[in-house]
Amino acid sequence: MSDVRHVLVLPDREAAEEVAGELPDRFGVTEEPQIVRDALAGEDDAEDAQWLVVVEDPASRLDSAALDAFAGEYEGWLEAP
Repeated sequence: MSDVRHVLVLPDREAAEEVAGELPDRFGVTEEPQIVRDALAGEDDAEDAQWLVVVEDPASRLDSAALDAFAGEYEGWLEAP
């Protein structure tokens, strides 16, 4: 087994929570995704934060292009490894 982790970058917490909630149905994710606030460098304002959804993929079965397109539906993207 490899240690594969996908990081989806979303514009706000609401989008991140929706994405995390849909991952099991759309992609069969069994482990609960982690939602992490990522403040942009040098920014103190909470409005300038990105939200990350971290998806563990130990079997390397998730399609990166499909995850990127899914994140794009919420104005986000899949972070390149």
